[in-house]
Amino acid sequence: MTAVAPALPETVGVLGGGTMGAGIAHAFLVSGCRVHVVERDREQCDAAAERVAHAVRGSVERGTTSESADELMARLQVGVDDGAFAPCDLVLEAVPEALGLKAESLARVEASAPHAVIASNTSSISIDELAATLRDPTRFLGMHFFNPVPASSLVEVVRGAATSAEMLAVVQGWVAAIGKTAVTVSDAPGFASSRLGVALGLEAIRMLEEGVASADDIDAAMVLGYRHPVGPLRLTDIVGLDVRLGIAEYLAGALGERFAPPQLLRDKVAAGELGRKTGKGFFEWS
Repeated sequence: MTAVAPALPETVGVLGGGTMGAGIAHAFLVSGCRVHVVERDREQCDAAAERVAHAVRGSVERGTTSESADELMARLQVGVDDGAFAPCDLVLEAVPEALGLKAESLARVEASAPHAVIASNTSSISIDELAATLRDPTRFLGMHFFNPVPASSLVEVVRGAATSAEMLAVVQGWVAAIGKTAVTVSDAPGFASSRLGVALGLEAIRMLEEGVASADDIDAAMVLGYRHPVGPLRLTDIVGLDVRLGIAEYLAGALGERFAPPQLLRDKVAAGELGRKTGKGFFEWS
């Protein structure tokens, strides 16, 4: 008889405790898992722990968990040792969107977690390209969470050419078990969500650059006319202009000039106007 996978992984590892990594850690913590976050130094560990704690406090205040903040945080471990991944059933890589860094990070994970399902939170980089650096690509796939993770109900599950059907089914079940919906796509540049989202965002930036309309009016057209919850320019501010630029450059190289970043986007990134995280992007953020 084939063993039935548990509804949830007992222990989850997250490499990288930035905005996305902390959000992913929070999602599994409030679902009942133990979570081990690994960062590069003690300062980053402290920052990661505070990000997770902030999200946990928010869940407690909203009443979306029956556990106390102390009970939830007791299941969290944050450190600098990759050895923390050894007992994990699932390890997610959540480092910045750079091919070399992700490949190096995934090699570390594979060496430290010999039995885990390994996933990348990449929003655009080819899963097959990353899998080519691993010894066992059958247990590797993409799990693209969306920012902010606590408020988003979507996880884009990206199936690589070598991803085993069994691993894919297990991960789809885990996504459902943390209260989110999985959309499953085959590996392709930008997958489905980033490819469509970036195309819309880049065109909105071009319209602003060409003086077609103001940022407020471009966003209002999509919110009121198409019922988008947030406009493409404000969403770019939330995601980060630097993140959008990196994805656009990758997609332009893979898919052609239709994803070429507008000069306005390059100029704002060069000026340090990265969106909400710096207080200014296409909008002012207090």
